Order: sequence, then structure tokens, then C-alpha cells
Amino acid sequence: MATISFASDHAGYELKKHLMEHAVALGFEVKDFGTYSEESCDYPDFAHPAALAVENGDCDFGIAMCGTGNGIQMTLNKHQGIRAALCWQPELAALAKEHNNANFLVLPARFIPQDLAVKIMDTYLNSKFEGGRHQRRIDKIAVK
Repeated sequence: MATISFASDHAGYELKKHLMEHAVALGFEVKDFGTYSEESCDYPDFAHPAALAVENGDCDFGIAMCGTGNGIQMTLNKHQGIRAALCWQPELAALAKEHNNANFLVLPARFIPQDLAVKIMDTYLNSKFEGGRHQRRIDKIAVK
């Protein structure tokens, strides 16, 4: 089974714990890059190591969250090998995987309930990249 890189800031800590437990119950291996409490912290401190784990192949893909999802997504997307998608509905998660082959699912922890976050994550996990014209577009994302 795949290994998932998880990261959050303090605002996403409780949701991250819940989603990690769900992932383990589904049979995934998880690596937690922090944070490890609800004490105020800076999301880049956790996003960068989580992104590097996906880029270097230690993890297959990642799931991250902060209050709005914006800050951690911006940080993750600074990495050339990362395509982090901020999703607040299951349909967005499906399209992020199907069309963009997103290798990081990002969630807005302060704006969605845990049950919806689980549905979004499950949709992402069960979606498959369509390739074709979408691969051509992905090939044009990296700055060279």
C-alpha cells in the first residue's frame, strides 16, 4: 500500500490526526511531518519536509492542511515536483487527481467538518489520473 506524507499547522492538527487514523484504517502507511500539537506554529516548517518526502520518493503523495489551506498549499507548490490542490468539495478532489494528477491534497481545516474532509480524502484516494491531454498540460507547469 502507498505511503502518505501528512503535514499541518496548529489549525489543522486535529483534522490531520483524524485523517491519519482513517488512512491507517484503510491500509495506508503514514508519515507525520508535524505539527504535533495545537500550539501556534508556522506551516512552512512542516510543509517543506512533507513536500521533499514526496519529491524524493519516500512518500507516494501527501495530504496537508492549515486554517484556510492557502498558506500550506502555496508553500507546497514552491517545490517543482509538487502539484498541491486545495479542495473543499469531493468533486474538486476528483478533478485535481483526474486532470492535474495532484500529488498533494490540501484541505481548509477551519472551513470544513471532519466528515466532509474524510469524504474529500476518500474521493481523492479513489480517483485516477486520466493522462492524455492532461499530461501535456502538466508537462508545462514546471519552471525551467
